[in-house]
Parts: sequence; C-alpha cells; structure tokens
Amino acid sequence: MFKRSFRGRDAHASHKEASATMDSQHRVDKSARLTTRKGSARDAQQKASKLQRSLRDEEASRAPATAEPAKLGDKSLAPSPIITLVVGSEGRLFAAHEDVLCQAPFFDKVLRGRVVDAQNRRISLPDEEPEVFSAVLEFLYKGDYYPRLLHNKQRGSWELEDSLPCRRVTPHTTPTIHHSPQFNNGGGRAGPSPQIPSAVEATVYLSSIGQHLLRDTVIYCTAERYGLEELKRLALRKQGLQTGIDVGTILRSAQYCYGHTPDSDSRLRAHYLALIIRCRKTFKRSGTMQAEMEKCGNSDVYGDGSGKLFFDLFVAMCNHLDDVIEASNMRTPKTV
Repeated sequence: MFKRSFRGRDAHASHKEASATMDSQHRVDKSARLTTRKGSARDAQQKASKLQRSLRDEEASRAPATAEPAKLGDKSLAPSPIITLVVGSEGRLFAAHEDVLCQAPFFDKVLRGRVVDAQNRRISLPDEEPEVFSAVLEFLYKGDYYPRLLHNKQRGSWELEDSLPCRRVTPHTTPTIHHSPQFNNGGGRAGPSPQIPSAVEATVYLSSIGQHLLRDTVIYCTAERYGLEELKRLALRKQGLQTGIDVGTILRSAQYCYGHTPDSDSRLRAHYLALIIRCRKTFKRSGTMQAEMEKCGNSDVYGDGSGKLFFDLFVAMCNHLDDVIEASNMRTPKTV
C-alpha cells in the first residue's frame, strides 16, 4: 500500500512537472513570437528610415540644379533702386524705381550711360515741365494718366474721367470749338456763345514759351522724346475728346506739335490739319489765325519747323477743295 501511494504521489508530481514544463515552453514560444514581431516592426521602421534618408540624399543632390532658378527669382523680386529726378527750372524732386523708368528707352539709355550721378542716383531734367513729367511718370506706373480714359458701354464711346460739365457758365468772347475734335465727328461748331467749362483742365502752362497749350499735345511730344509709343497713342485719343478749346490755344498747340515732332510722325499733325479744315469758318472769323499766318510761325517760341504748319495747311486745303469740287461734279449732270 505504501508503495502504491508513493507511486501515485510520484506520478502526480511528475504530471505537475510535465505541465509546468509545457507552460514554460508555451511562454517561451509566445515571448519568442512577440520578440519576432517586434523585431520585424523594428526592421520595417529601419527600412522606412533608410528610404527617407535616401530620398533626402537625392533631394540634396538635386538641390544645386534647382537652387539657381530660385536665386534668380529672388533677384527679380528684389526691390529696384530708387532714382531721384530733378525736374524743371525750380528743381522739383520726383522719385521712381529704376526698372519702371527703364520702360522708356530714353531713361534706359541714360541710366546705362554716365549721365546719371552714380553716387546720388540722380537725373536732372531742367527743361521739362513738372506737371507734364508727373503725367508721364503716372503712365509708367499705371498705364494711364489723369484724367483716365473710360469706356461708356451704354453709349459705346470713350470718355475722360471727371469730364462732366459744370453748372457754372462763364462768358467767353474768343471763338471756341465746342464739339469734340475727333475724326469721326461730323464737324465743329464755334462762336461767341458761352463756354461750358469742364472739371478737367485741358491746357497746361509752359514756362519755356510763356503760353497755355493743350496738355495732351505736350504729353504727346514728351512721349516722342522719351520713346513711349503707347503713351503717344493714348494722348492722341484723349486730345480728340477735349471740348471748349479756343482758336488761339489750338493754333499755338499745333505749332508746338510741328516744332517738337519729326516729319515722319504725322498722326498728331494730321489731327490738327483735319480739325482746322473742318472748323475753317471758326478760324476764319478769328484774327489769331490771320496774325499767325502772317508771321508764318515763330521758331524761337514754338521750335524749329513750327512754320511748316501753314504750308501743310495750304496743301491740305487745296486737296480738300479738289475733293469737294470733284464730288460736286459727280452729282451735277454734265451738259454739252
């Protein structure tokens, strides 16, 4: 009996030992599996970090090729140097960016040459009118100058900003052109009737000649000197919208145009010739026309070539008269 009991105890103990061994092996296997999973996750992270490092190395290797355009872009976005301009006999000061001024061939040539004071970055324009230069500078920055050119969609026409007539009426004894002197206008009417002033000043005083001239004409001639063709076209269109201009101002402005534009540029000259011919009755009543024709221009005042206005006007009048006679002959039946 004792032997059996001992054997039973031994068997029971051996069974416990076997189960404990199996549990320990199970734990070992489970921990091994966990460590394996952790190792695989760690390997994946290491592979991902290696891939990221390789991508960074590739970007770093490509950086020199893309860095140069970035520097060029930063250079283009860098602020342009400021140029000081001393304008007029009184030396009024203007400031403008160099890249803006260089849009005009005149200033581009000046800034590249030795005319500019390199230390102070200063350009002197003693013969320029400050008001006219202000309009040129405004055009270089904004593409237009005051008064701006506006399109009236309802009427399908172009108008000048703030060009609404005022209610105040002042008497004016000098014959004036009240209709817009455009080529597409049917004609000009003038007379001693009261002038309706506009909110936009159409003339500018030039101290160099001591006279008031049409502002757009002076801007046109200045644009010719600076090489700004777009500004010339804009000034010509704006001048065609001006009204209420007296005969004396038109004649002075026409002579100034002839004295400050080359013979190859006939756009503004043709504008004045067509205006004078269309409104010839008004100019005929004016004593200013006769006086200016007797002097045949004054090159000392309006510039060389200003007297050619009246020669071209004579030729244009003859051509106009021939066209009128030919048109009347076509309408009149021929008789033998």
